[in-house]
Amino acid sequence: MNSQSYMYPNLLNLIGKTPLIKLNKIALNFKGTYLAKWEAFNPGHSNKDRIALHIIQTLEEQCAINEETTIIETTSGNTGFSLAMVAIIKGYRCVLAVNSKCSDDKINMLRALGAEVYVCPANVKADDPRSYHQIAKKLLNETKNSIYINQYFNELNVQAHYKTTGPEIWNQTEGKITHLVACSGTGGTISGCAKYLKKMNPSIKIIGVDAYGSVLKKYHETSELDPNEIYPYRIEGLGKNHIPSTTNFELIDEFIKVSDEKSAYMARKITKEEGIFVGYTSGAAFEAVRLLNKKNKFSNKDCIVVVFPDHGSRYLSKIYNEKWMLDQGFNQYNILEKQSKVEYI
Repeated sequence: MNSQSYMYPNLLNLIGKTPLIKLNKIALNFKGTYLAKWEAFNPGHSNKDRIALHIIQTLEEQCAINEETTIIETTSGNTGFSLAMVAIIKGYRCVLAVNSKCSDDKINMLRALGAEVYVCPANVKADDPRSYHQIAKKLLNETKNSIYINQYFNELNVQAHYKTTGPEIWNQTEGKITHLVACSGTGGTISGCAKYLKKMNPSIKIIGVDAYGSVLKKYHETSELDPNEIYPYRIEGLGKNHIPSTTNFELIDEFIKVSDEKSAYMARKITKEEGIFVGYTSGAAFEAVRLLNKKNKFSNKDCIVVVFPDHGSRYLSKIYNEKWMLDQGFNQYNILEKQSKVEYI
């Protein structure tokens, strides 16, 4: 059995090499060619599989962890899922601190994978003892033989995308990419991809997507963290109330902010028009594309790659739930969206 054409040793061999999918109906009236890097094809259904595997493998190579080690991390859900999945296969205990903005779907998935989950309030400062950052540090101090992944300040986060996602995009577009549009949370995906792509072609434009209520866009423009920018928002895995060292602002040409509501509707629109069941941040990324088109940022010759980070199944209790949408006051754009009638017999 020396061929892997029909058999993989385990799920970890399926991480990476995700497809690039041409967007058709959703981009019909936009200038340029639009390609989605759909990271839901990873076995853990998100781009965070890449960093979870790379970080843990690197720690093993450095002999920094062993079979008795407890993996501790802060997460909005996807990194936690990927770490829990890798931990199962490699035999580590996994403890996760998540913020309360994390969907019930994600929390249930984390627990299904055997992770110990601590839910912390989302709308507190990073240095607040109740924040998931501080809870993770507390767990680290209290847990023997534990290690804190700390994705927001771990350069291996960036390195994972520099080694995998960036080269994949370059090769899949045959070097024709002119723009990369990606949401920025920890900044690992956009920074790692930008580092590789700009090495290959410095003229490629890197556009970061930020949320209203986050500090990243203004920090990029002024180099100052403005606390007045911070207020609660709903999009998971996008934006921050602090500045992650894993975000390389010098490699990002521009940031654009998107709203919770329009990002939610865009995710639903992508799903209905392209048949790609996308998550909240994917909607945010393509909402940014819509806004950029309004500003005439692209030409018909451009090749724009948009990172779709995860799968819509993680948001069934949120953006794909009519009651949740109504509860958020997201009723400006016809919530039913001409949905197919469901009949119960």
